[in-house]
Amino acid sequence: MERITFSEAARLAKTAFRNAGVPDFGATNAAEILTITEAMGIATHGLTRVEDYVRRIGAGGIDPSAELSTSAPAPALRHVDGKNGLGPAIARSALDEAIDAARNFGIGAVFVRGGSHLGALSPYLFLAAEAGFAAVMTTNTAPMIAPAGGRSPRIGNNPFGLVIPHPDGKHVLLDMSLSVVARSRVRSAARSGLPIPETWATDAQGRATTDADAAMQGLMSAIGGAKGANLALCLDLMAAGLSGAGMLSEVPSAADHPERVQNLGYMIILINAACLASDEVRRSRLDAAAEIIREAPALEETESVRMPGARALDALKTAQKTGLKIDAEVLSFLRSHVQGSL
Repeated sequence: MERITFSEAARLAKTAFRNAGVPDFGATNAAEILTITEAMGIATHGLTRVEDYVRRIGAGGIDPSAELSTSAPAPALRHVDGKNGLGPAIARSALDEAIDAARNFGIGAVFVRGGSHLGALSPYLFLAAEAGFAAVMTTNTAPMIAPAGGRSPRIGNNPFGLVIPHPDGKHVLLDMSLSVVARSRVRSAARSGLPIPETWATDAQGRATTDADAAMQGLMSAIGGAKGANLALCLDLMAAGLSGAGMLSEVPSAADHPERVQNLGYMIILINAACLASDEVRRSRLDAAAEIIREAPALEETESVRMPGARALDALKTAQKTGLKIDAEVLSFLRSHVQGSL
């Protein structure tokens, strides 16, 4: 691990994207998103994704020079076609569209088709909250969860994100996938030859397994069983079904088919919090809520009870001041792409 500044990490990521053919604006936005993600401690969806995205650009699954098109079918509604460009760049632009609508009308909703993998939801939620907006967000993914009662993948591990803005930055931020754990943790265990808990995933026959390699060929287990699977299904139909994107098993696996476009759907809904309550009122209520939660006795003496997102926001603040610790292999890839441009 090596520590570098936040700005240097963003510069390296931006340069890698620029060298892959992404225009300056999109490269800057994508680099910002992935650097924030890394700084929040979500390394599986942070700067390691630069290499994944660059490889998919090379294979043809992502169009680096895609030009987004946006329509406004209703005053507070935006419909974006990402043209299968770079996911974080598309989603960042979609967030800006939602902010513009919500500033003008109190609420703004953006539906995106033609997207690709956008990373974690947390950085987008953070940026929305920093601008004063509550937000709900989701995207669909390639199938890795079986429908309720089934044993073959039809539904993506579609994440759900929600944020309530605090005037002092103590936002309540929830970013969760609908599997018991993210697939990246199973992939990491498989690469390391380590077993996984049997609650995480099943093999190809739908049987619980501790074998990470078998799990990579099988299914992720949905949180709450049928409830989680049905929630993931409905999020897919909201983000992709309404936007006109690929849905359910129409979405190819980027890992298995990096050359194929995914045509993912995103949904971002923002609410201008100031229209509902003043900063003073929201500060008082959110602080009171946090105190109620903190007063709950902890299960473990070494662990404190926190509001959702508190750990990620603390990590982000620390990283912005003291720098980010980056995995050596990730940093080597980024630096090699900078050197290749000199």
